[in-house]
Amino acid sequence: ALLCASMPSVPLALLTAIVPDASGLGRILRDEADSVCAIVEEKDATLEQRAIREINSGIMCARAADLKSWLARLKNDNAQKEYYLTDIVEIAHRDSNPIAAFQPQHIVEVEGINSRSQLARVERIFQHRQAERLMADGVTIIDPARIDIRGAVSIGHDTVLDVNTVIVGPTRIGSDVQIAPNCVITASTIGDHSRIHPNTVMEQAIVGESVNVGPFARLRPGTVLSDRVKIGNFVETKNAQLADGSKVNHLSYVGDAMVGRNTNIGAGVITCNYDGANKHQTTIGDNVFVGSDCQLIAPVVIEDGATIGAGSTITSNVGKHQLAVGRARQRHIDDWTRPGKKDL
Repeated sequence: ALLCASMPSVPLALLTAIVPDASGLGRILRDEADSVCAIVEEKDATLEQRAIREINSGIMCARAADLKSWLARLKNDNAQKEYYLTDIVEIAHRDSNPIAAFQPQHIVEVEGINSRSQLARVERIFQHRQAERLMADGVTIIDPARIDIRGAVSIGHDTVLDVNTVIVGPTRIGSDVQIAPNCVITASTIGDHSRIHPNTVMEQAIVGESVNVGPFARLRPGTVLSDRVKIGNFVETKNAQLADGSKVNHLSYVGDAMVGRNTNIGAGVITCNYDGANKHQTTIGDNVFVGSDCQLIAPVVIEDGATIGAGSTITSNVGKHQLAVGRARQRHIDDWTRPGKKDL
């Protein structure tokens, strides 16, 4: 902004920086009046010039007509036999043009990135600034050095982010949310007062208020959780909508499903939504109880108030307040002898 603002009064403006180690960079030369008079590249610099710590950032502004004139006068009589754009500074000075020089507030703003190591270091500086901004807005970050914010992310006040949290935008997190260690949240929305427990992964999911998710849960794209929903450990959801107060506590897969209010889905339940070619819908009503280790073979509808007995395979619709049990008949064989190992 300073460079652009200076253009009405000077034909050329530079952004320079003073660095502790200027190795490999172009040095800024100044005359007796301390005005910029040239830029010399390291390979062409004398030992005295190489001791200069003010360097060229690579950012400059020039008037188009002047720049066109200066470029036509460039020569390649240097150590590398190259045409240096930076030589326009000396040309402008010889023509008695005033040259403005500005420096950034923080050196990292113009730091070069020429290796993966430099890229990683600058990224950590950027992440620290992100963390500082969030903490100034009322977000608690347990360790600012162990958090990554990528893209457009907004977080409400009194929210707590624990270590190794990765949040990728566009993501919006409400107020008084607690996100435990090792969570990855991508392009999602989390409502106020929700709790995201350790090692949860969320992508393109919408989470309401006062929701509990995890630990070790995975919310895949299309997941919509209404208020007070509970998703427990090792639960995976995909393209599933769960209404207020419903629970899927552990070890279950709920995909391509509509689940009503205050419904409980037990451990090990699977909505079998894929027939090898097409996806099918499972619809579960309000106040349904699905026992542990059930397979719901889509397309299937389970109406309000129904109960599914544990260990059942459900292949047809279940009516309101019905009990459905679909198990193989249990057999008892007396005096059964277990097979033994054969002698070699």
